[in-house]
Amino acid sequence: MSTVFRLAVMGDLPELLRLEEQCFSTDRLSRRSFRWMIEGANGRLLVARCGEELAGYAVVLFHRSSSVARLYSLAIADRARGKGLGRGLLERVEACARERKCADLRLEVRVDNPVAIALYERNGYRPFGLIPAFYQDNVDALRMNKTL
Repeated sequence: MSTVFRLAVMGDLPELLRLEEQCFSTDRLSRRSFRWMIEGANGRLLVARCGEELAGYAVVLFHRSSSVARLYSLAIADRARGKGLGRGLLERVEACARERKCADLRLEVRVDNPVAIALYERNGYRPFGLIPAFYQDNVDALRMNKTL
């Protein structure tokens, strides 16, 4: 079954919320946040669909006066992991950032998430800092950057 990557639409909202609940125990995006990202944020919410199922999403945000984009969130459904969807979403997010003339793409990732850290490192992201107690449950965040 082929994967389709596209911009999110309001019809994706119920599946986005289910995926958010499956992937994150804290710091979850709300219905309101997803609606804002679909309708009006200065960024892009991309989804990966495998057949009729939402298999993943990525959110990239832009700042009007900055050449640095931020990967705000990336989630892959359990059943879809290991199939290259994370890499596919990253490639598309990076393309969006390049279209906006961004020089760098930055992100924060939980220090206790080695799978995500490895994904980012395999795709050219490098650590450059640590934010103590960044997440709601006081876990530190590793800051990573990729020069585009």
